[in-house]
Amino acid sequence: MKDLIRKLVEAVGPSGYEGAVREVVRKEIAGLVDEIKVDALGNLIARKGVKGPDGMRIMVSGHMDEIGVIVTHVDEKGFVRFTTICGVSPATCIGGRVKFLNGTPGLIYMERSESPDKLPSMEQLYIDVGAADRASSPVKVGDVGVFDRPFVEIGSRMVSKAMDDRIAVAVMIEALKDLKFSPHELYFVFSTQEEVGLRGATTAAYGVDPDLGLAVDVTRTGDTPKGVKMEVALGKGPTVKVRDSGMLADPRVVRWMAETAEKAGIPYQLEVLEAGTTDARAIQLTRSGVPSGCMSIPTRYIHSPSEMVDANDVQLSVRLLVELLTNPVNLS
Repeated sequence: MKDLIRKLVEAVGPSGYEGAVREVVRKEIAGLVDEIKVDALGNLIARKGVKGPDGMRIMVSGHMDEIGVIVTHVDEKGFVRFTTICGVSPATCIGGRVKFLNGTPGLIYMERSESPDKLPSMEQLYIDVGAADRASSPVKVGDVGVFDRPFVEIGSRMVSKAMDDRIAVAVMIEALKDLKFSPHELYFVFSTQEEVGLRGATTAAYGVDPDLGLAVDVTRTGDTPKGVKMEVALGKGPTVKVRDSGMLADPRVVRWMAETAEKAGIPYQLEVLEAGTTDARAIQLTRSGVPSGCMSIPTRYIHSPSEMVDANDVQLSVRLLVELLTNPVNLS
């Protein structure tokens, strides 16, 4: 599975430009599903199976896009000013490298600060693309890029840019490989533009019109020095979301997910996330409403160029997703 993860996280796919990631996914799931289509927003939607007497139409959604940068101005000396695609902090940028969609590499740095103890604002950052002037700049206004970081292993931990949410995409692909039977009609949605407002999942959910929605995404941890107060840690299994800042998971879905994990002997954690949300919010609010929940993979340093997951958590996430989709769902 590590080769798949490496392939996914090292692909370049900021919000709205997910094509390279979509092609990786398409090749991996060809032959595993009954139908593959790409909709108007670029979501890859894979259908598998038919709804049996005890089955439901279930939408499983994980997003393909990643955070990034977009050029707003190139000055007369060739230095590039930029704004961000979703939640990028100056603290994770300085000294970092980016790669633009046209292949151009760049280095992020900052103007000299009058207050060296204070973090610069995004307006004080720039990208050096090695140009001598505006005319020789290999990028222009509107060009888009992502952080440039390779996949590395540190013990049982895996680190890369774009673990959010390519690790969930990998989990979904592996679950499709392992899923031998399901009483449900399954729609695996590899969604676009989640980072800029759950846009792909919103339109995909309207088209699929599911009976039940399940997002697969990452979540923060509370296990780093002086970190957030949160009962989620690496190495203790996937999480069952109870609440985030965008949704309250359906209590029936929470119970179904927790009971399934317990019955299968899969360790899990309960998640209350105070900042951030997932595709589950979009599914939950589609049409006349859909019972929805989310399985999350614990991840350190989210929205930085070096996001960290635990290999055991990833494998357990695959197991739990397969268990959830193999048996009838009782939400009574």
